[in-house]
Amino acid sequence: MSTKEHPPQNSLHVPVLLDSTLELLNPKKDESYLDLTAGYGGHSERILETTGNYAESTLVDRDEYAIKHLEPLSKRGVRLIHTDFVTAARQLINEGRKFNMVLIDLGVSSPQLDQSERGFSFKNSGPLDMRMDRRQELTAATLVNNSSAEDLARIINRYGEEPYGLSMRIASAIVADRPLYETEELANLIKRTHRGGRGKIHPATRTFQALRIAVNDELRLVEDLLPLLPDLLKTGGRVGIISFHSLEDRLVKRYLKEQIDSGYEAELAVITKKPILGSVEDVNNPRARSAKLRVAVKK
Repeated sequence: MSTKEHPPQNSLHVPVLLDSTLELLNPKKDESYLDLTAGYGGHSERILETTGNYAESTLVDRDEYAIKHLEPLSKRGVRLIHTDFVTAARQLINEGRKFNMVLIDLGVSSPQLDQSERGFSFKNSGPLDMRMDRRQELTAATLVNNSSAEDLARIINRYGEEPYGLSMRIASAIVADRPLYETEELANLIKRTHRGGRGKIHPATRTFQALRIAVNDELRLVEDLLPLLPDLLKTGGRVGIISFHSLEDRLVKRYLKEQIDSGYEAELAVITKKPILGSVEDVNNPRARSAKLRVAVKK
């Protein structure tokens, strides 16, 4: 693999591990493509340029901003589906659709992080929102201001992987100081509660990750999606999965190991015995440093 990824084709979002994804998915002319987390089209545009098969390809995202950005591709025949990837996968399976390539990039897109009004990041203050699909009612503010200290501690411990004692301390501080509606005020509260911070990352990083995962039900969706993947692929079809944190990567790794352990009964053959690491293969993209790419082929 090359350690120098190509410059981004899309100024809004730098697709992680783009060259590695193209190399391993190996798109060919006229092949069909399904992107279950299309985002702002960084991966999709390059793959579709190669295949030229717009009419038999489908892009999925639950973020209306992403879907709007992808509309020019729909004018070229690409189907756009505005929903979460599990709902979309089940719909496509029910329709009998199968693809030569499927890609799932589980990361938060750069625009989501950079737009303060989305509330994903505390670098620029904004409302405690964090919804990937703004049609849903549950927001981070709802969780922060209505959950018990015990429930908040469980979320922070489980999804942020903070020690339980620290999770309970953060949760208790939140309950004592609420209502909280802005990312900056929550981040500052967590920083004070941390008593000096933790390592190189901002003390609020893990709690914000935990709230985002809880708001968007991310881990359940990943767990529900993985067994559906073989039914979305044609024989010889390739699936690529890019994960970013240990919780989701653990689910992906476990599922693919089950495929390996199934021997001749396995539906997928894993071709990345070890994941392709963004910290090695995409060194020029800071948001790729925790990315892991795994690829399998439908038998």
